[in-house]
Amino acid sequence: MDEERGALGVIAGSLVALLLAGAAVAILRSTSSDPEGSHGRVQPTGEEPSIDLSQIIDVVPRDAIPAIDEPVFQQVSEVDWLSGQEPVISLQLDGEAKAYPLQIMTWHEIVNDDIDNTAVTVTFCPLCNTAIVFKRPEVDGSFTTFGTSGSLYNSNLLMYDRATESLWPQATGEAVKGPLSGQQLERIPAQIVAWEDFKNVFPQGQVLSRDTGYERSYGSNPYPGYDNVDTPPFLFTGEIDGRLAAVERVLGVQSGDRFVAFPYFRLEQQAGSGVTAVNATVGPDPVVVFWKEGASSALDETDIASSKNVGAAVAFSRSLGEDVLDFTVEDGEIVDTSTGSTWNIFGKSTSGELVDEKLEGADAFDTFWFDWAAFHPSTSVWDGK
Repeated sequence: MDEERGALGVIAGSLVALLLAGAAVAILRSTSSDPEGSHGRVQPTGEEPSIDLSQIIDVVPRDAIPAIDEPVFQQVSEVDWLSGQEPVISLQLDGEAKAYPLQIMTWHEIVNDDIDNTAVTVTFCPLCNTAIVFKRPEVDGSFTTFGTSGSLYNSNLLMYDRATESLWPQATGEAVKGPLSGQQLERIPAQIVAWEDFKNVFPQGQVLSRDTGYERSYGSNPYPGYDNVDTPPFLFTGEIDGRLAAVERVLGVQSGDRFVAFPYFRLEQQAGSGVTAVNATVGPDPVVVFWKEGASSALDETDIASSKNVGAAVAFSRSLGEDVLDFTVEDGEIVDTSTGSTWNIFGKSTSGELVDEKLEGADAFDTFWFDWAAFHPSTSVWDGK
């Protein structure tokens, strides 16, 4: 019990620190500099809320953790402040690639951006270790932006859109309160990977810079020790599904109403030369899950660059045209068994008959087990076989 109180105290202290560091400027900005705050309101949908609204917990004021609305980027070759193993969110659309370092995302949680002329919001919930990218919806002819509400549901970030002030749990992307209640955001495939892997594959890519307009200790983790497997999740009031430890890392994969969690530790156990390829089926969809060593945790040591190696897990469809591929690992390389072509962790073939072919990203994202199971109680758990 004393250990649990201590762990909760660390997280609570971190949230207070975030509040004191940024609340005043964030609140001023939220009322004075939002160019899209004047969007007209839409009519209520009449949808019943899909969650128990009484379980929403208010933690800090709205925008106390400030979203980045005018992101500044650097070329990969200009970045000298990231170590090779540091985790970044990788986002690719039609040949354009961007990386959003978790050392920045941990302090801001939301970046409103555009990539390949697509309006997106890039999100990271450190309390759930969940990185998800959504398309920003159009409201009354303009694309709205998102901010942090300061509230949690299942310990998960509750976002709000600035056009209607509706609330959206990040884990589902469904509005649960407000004029847009019942509407669903479209997810865009994205992955948490090691910086070294991103820069090697996308040397012409762009990287979210530390030039955010805010003073933060970028590179430090405000939640030290939070991903210790014995640490209780912060302000989570639900029941922990006992199939896995609460903060066990999993890659959650969804197809329709079917859900499967792939635990990181089991993916690592099957690794050959630091790489795993798992052929699976989720609902009707054939998928492959890749795991690769080398990515550090953003929630371990105070210094993210010195944190433990947890690896990176990603998921893709195994369907390519009319074919369904199977994958294996040979001499540390991911290969498909049909043609022997090699593939990288970003789902692209790098040599062989299928060189330059690209797998379609599956509907998948990283998360802690407690949160995945709370939002998807019917989930299966991959048993490693």
